[in-house]
Amino acid sequence: MNFSHITWLDDRGHIKPPLFLYLILVFLARGWCIFIASLTQFNDRSGLVRLFYPEKSNFILALIAGVGAVLIYGLVIAERKRTWVVLRPIFNRSAWFLWALLVLDGVFLFQRVVHDNFVFNIGYSLDALFLFWSVIYVLKSKRLHYYFADWTLEDNLPEAAK
Repeated sequence: MNFSHITWLDDRGHIKPPLFLYLILVFLARGWCIFIASLTQFNDRSGLVRLFYPEKSNFILALIAGVGAVLIYGLVIAERKRTWVVLRPIFNRSAWFLWALLVLDGVFLFQRVVHDNFVFNIGYSLDALFLFWSVIYVLKSKRLHYYFADWTLEDNLPEAAK
């Protein structure tokens, strides 16, 4: 049988992480991405941060929400290597953790909108749109569901025990 048309499996038969999962994680960790990008500026390190987050409290909230996304990205890296068996049960439940991060980001977005007295802001609307599409993707994606259930205990057994 030829399975070359199935592009979401790697060479070992494990499901590859979906590209949109990486996009969701970058979206949730956007505060950290901006912070790292601001470190590359030599003359004014806080200029880039002020461009995206004019208020310091919004930047702090973005960093807080982004910590979980960085942890999920670490779990994705651990799943690809499949060497840290201790992280396997945490990885299998990371879909719930992703839901919690999306809800937390939604709460922070609502807090920012309320703080600006419900005045329209293109940044808030883009955040809300991407948050909406992320929630629909996490809710409906079969591939993401299969990906989070792919790392089983049998994957880490030695070859002699199989």
